[in-house]
Amino acid sequence: MYSCETISVEQQLKSHSKISPLTRPIPAARQSTRRHYGVHPYFTRRPPNVVRKYILHYSNEGERVLDPFGGSGVAAIEAFLENRIGIQNDINPFANFIAQGIVDLAKGDLSRYKNVLSSLKDRCERRLLAIADADESRVQEILATMDLPPNVELPSDSDARTYHDLFTPRQLCSLALLKTEIDCIEDEYAKSAMRLAWSATLAKLNRTFLSAEGRAESRGGSSIFSIYRYKIARKPVELPAWKTFSERALNILAAKEEIERAIDLKRRTSGWSGTFQARSCDVDELVDEFKNSVDYIFTDPPYGGHISYLDLSSLWTIWLGSAPSRDTREREMIVGGDLCIPESTYIHRLGNSMRVCTQLLKQGRWLSVVFQHWNINYFESILSSITQEGAELKAAVSQVGDPVWSMHKKKNKELVLAGELILTFYKSGRVPKMKGQNGFNAQDRIRRVLAETRADRIYSEGLFNDLIIAAWRNSAIHSLNISRDEFTSLIEGSGWSYDSHHHCWVRQKTARPSLFAVP
Repeated sequence: MYSCETISVEQQLKSHSKISPLTRPIPAARQSTRRHYGVHPYFTRRPPNVVRKYILHYSNEGERVLDPFGGSGVAAIEAFLENRIGIQNDINPFANFIAQGIVDLAKGDLSRYKNVLSSLKDRCERRLLAIADADESRVQEILATMDLPPNVELPSDSDARTYHDLFTPRQLCSLALLKTEIDCIEDEYAKSAMRLAWSATLAKLNRTFLSAEGRAESRGGSSIFSIYRYKIARKPVELPAWKTFSERALNILAAKEEIERAIDLKRRTSGWSGTFQARSCDVDELVDEFKNSVDYIFTDPPYGGHISYLDLSSLWTIWLGSAPSRDTREREMIVGGDLCIPESTYIHRLGNSMRVCTQLLKQGRWLSVVFQHWNINYFESILSSITQEGAELKAAVSQVGDPVWSMHKKKNKELVLAGELILTFYKSGRVPKMKGQNGFNAQDRIRRVLAETRADRIYSEGLFNDLIIAAWRNSAIHSLNISRDEFTSLIEGSGWSYDSHHHCWVRQKTARPSLFAVP
């Protein structure tokens, strides 16, 4: 837990019941903060500016803001920097390592960090260059003297059989040398920062690193973050170890400076009172500590389907000594994986986690849930669970048009919904009564929305989100059996064509009749 030095309260706290919900999308500025982009890669991240806007809108300074599926900590970190009590929770130790590491950059002296980095350079750079230039037999000799992580077996869909197979001998040597030297740093704050830089380096110094075509060798990323499995590159790249590490370390220093500026601004204006707490447990277990005591929740539950984040995080947790137990892996909210968890179990867990989130909220507080999936059973599970606990759906905002596209969207084009819907609920204590079906027709709804749209551009995500919200309000969610192919055909048949460059639909322009046209 990290607490600040002084406590302050806003002069005028907003009344939660009088808050008008956000109803318009917020343009994503993903690269606007060094603390989230540049410090360490992670599987997914919500745009910090969007999350921050929601936190500021639905909570006051000094209040508890929780993300029960915290990931790399965007929500809790932004709450912390906005004078809230930011509470990070994730069962993945790798996620909490990143989140805590970023928050801890608020501690210690920047000049001390720089001195430690300079000292590391003196102790490591030449030795790392010697490893890079050594022949294979010499590398093996050096490797025999190194403190290496356990060589455990990897998931069955991996290209490599064991953990050490994920690295070349030179990469193993280089990473082990760096980690050994970092572990000897006496200043705990500087050591934490350098461990974060080392962990970010690990993402590049391994055989799953895929170098981007037509760009510098170092530009690219691990297949873990794009293909979601341990895929070995056809031609593995051995990047220079010290250069790669020092670049990551400089990113850490830039993030520290950014965090210090944000805190200093608070100190000079409203006062500084941010607090950060981290938990690593099932959402169910949070009830004992936080039932009816949280002021705002912003969360993005895992919709990764067959993506096992815990297995993929083994690249880091095995070497960091924080690999999750089998019991933890069995509780991961996924479909499939090495443990073959069925979709029915996932949907049950998703619904239960949403019920618990609502129970954690104080009466008269707000909850925002990011939804991003075609499967309407997931959507129905979220809405039913939350509303049955006495929270009313007040807003559903489609965050579409994000300039950062996904690999899946590029491959599947118009058949993939890559946008996100932010559902916001108000805990009134009342269980809302739903309307009867009243002959709800999905095709009619789509045609009407397209006909009434004034814009010349529309996103699949926004249209589909409108459809499922309308079906939900009319108690017709279970009858919404339109396929993605039918959905696409309806849009095309209504006079729209798909723009693959901008990943949206554009209205087809009909030719205007000419004065000289022959009747």
